Amino acid sequence: MPLDDARDGRRTGLGRLDRGLARLGDWLGAHLRTIRALQWAVVAVYIVLVAVPAFLPLPDRTAHLWSNLTLAAQFAFWGIWWPFVLLSMVVVGRAWCGLLCPEGTLTEVASRWSLGRAVPRWLSWGGWPFVAFAGTTVYGQMVSVYGYPKPVLVVLGGSTVAAIAVGLVYGRDKRVWCRYLCPVNGVFAVLAKLAPVSFQVDGAAWAASPRPKRAEAFTCAPLVAVKTMKGAGACHMCGRCSGYRGAVRLARRSPNHEIVHVAGTEPDAGQSILILFGMMGLAVGAFQWSSSPWFVEAKQALATWLIERGIAWPLETTLPWWLLTNEPAHNDVLSLLDGGLLLAYIAAAAIGLGLALAALVALATRVLGEWSWARFHHLVQTLIPVAGCGLFLGLSALTVGFLRGERIDVPYVPEIRALLLVGASLWTLRLAYAVAGLSDHGPRRIAATMAIGGATALSVAGWILMFWVW
Repeated sequence: MPLDDARDGRRTGLGRLDRGLARLGDWLGAHLRTIRALQWAVVAVYIVLVAVPAFLPLPDRTAHLWSNLTLAAQFAFWGIWWPFVLLSMVVVGRAWCGLLCPEGTLTEVASRWSLGRAVPRWLSWGGWPFVAFAGTTVYGQMVSVYGYPKPVLVVLGGSTVAAIAVGLVYGRDKRVWCRYLCPVNGVFAVLAKLAPVSFQVDGAAWAASPRPKRAEAFTCAPLVAVKTMKGAGACHMCGRCSGYRGAVRLARRSPNHEIVHVAGTEPDAGQSILILFGMMGLAVGAFQWSSSPWFVEAKQALATWLIERGIAWPLETTLPWWLLTNEPAHNDVLSLLDGGLLLAYIAAAAIGLGLALAALVALATRVLGEWSWARFHHLVQTLIPVAGCGLFLGLSALTVGFLRGERIDVPYVPEIRALLLVGASLWTLRLAYAVAGLSDHGPRRIAATMAIGGATALSVAGWILMFWVW
């Protein structure tokens, strides 16, 4: 349907909610100064929370979240920011990226003075979302980024410096870092596909509208080809394109729409690897290892084996805190043996679970007919709800842990976790049934859905072990 003028509110055939969303999108595009002021406020708070605690003494046992900046910063980053930013992707798409993210703001501002070099092929490699996510996650576990401020400065501060550096070299008024190298770009792009609102493009209206004046043009900072945009994965929801050529507006959609009707036309091996081996494999190992009895048993067995042979250096050797956790004052030191087993545990979870999940998706693919990589990647996308739910539960466990450390009891935590897992699993099965229905409407459709159900159950089992068994 062609769009009327973006600011007069006269949109034929749109209900009150639809008109309200469209006006909101237009408001975002018309109030860039207000948004930039908000972004700089977020940047200021971010810099204080990242940098200052690293130069303060570690809090003692009498410190509280409300009286100690270090604890407040830890809770802000790991108890609020990460879990609920992830949740926001499913609710409002990548609005965090376009409206609030400090790294996005800084890399775009830096790009105003950029050398303007073209994005090289290596930088746009499709494997970066998994590599960046895996590298940051594993390194964060090695240095206990959730518990100490100096690792936060290295991980988050280092990422921010890299974002600025990329902005100074590539593109002009762009967010090249955000589009290709941000450690959570891939996860955000995947989860945003489930959002019930997005900026949508009316191709017919675009083609029918006269070419706009140069003054009416906009810059898409995250390098999205707006004219051909079909999904929400890459869009930062900044609103700068709203109303352009009478063809772009913020609108409702079914949360299932992009997975069922768009993802199959854009098969992405990089996203499949990220979902299977990253979000559903590596993440489980990263959250589990410290509480896993398997990890403890493996450590005890290997330590005994080494001692019996007179080999003590793996148990006694430590590394600087920026390579491996080393906080003797808090009785928190990882030896080389601990570090090696940590890496082995996370790698085993990533590879083992990833391959098992891939095998079940491959079974679903083959059940539906001749082998098709496009269908395989499409079916992987149906696992996004349960994959995202797992990440949220793992991160929100930190939220619960911080609050319990302050003797604040959060009621019904087990029940809420169970409901989220059940709801995400049913959502995945609904998506799998819909996607399988594009290839077959008979018994094969049911069999393929059951195979995806097996992958879902395998993923859920990892979280059951963590929250209810161990």
